[in-house]
Amino acid sequence: MNSQGAMGVGGMIIWIVILFVIMYFLMIRPQKKEQKRVNAMLSSMEVGDSVVTTSGFYGVIIDLTEEDVIVEFGNNRNCRIPMRKAAIAEVEKASTSVSE
Repeated sequence: MNSQGAMGVGGMIIWIVILFVIMYFLMIRPQKKEQKRVNAMLSSMEVGDSVVTTSGFYGVIIDLTEEDVIVEFGNNRNCRIPMRKAAIAEVEKASTSVSE
């Protein structure tokens, strides 16, 4: 009887470990991968890039600092808003191609 009780506890520990491994691969690992992608996107931003904010506004970066960006919205050149880099959801690089 005693060996079955020990086996039951050992089996339960194995199942708990398996569940944590599954949870890591389904939840934690993809979240870390997405965070790396976002950090790479934010660090590669440059003046002139088109951006979409987390609020859904489209604009163009006109100035960068370590933590903040100044984004110009619309055709009105007076609509310039400073915001955190974390408020940027998407970045589209400024086209550098020269027309022939």
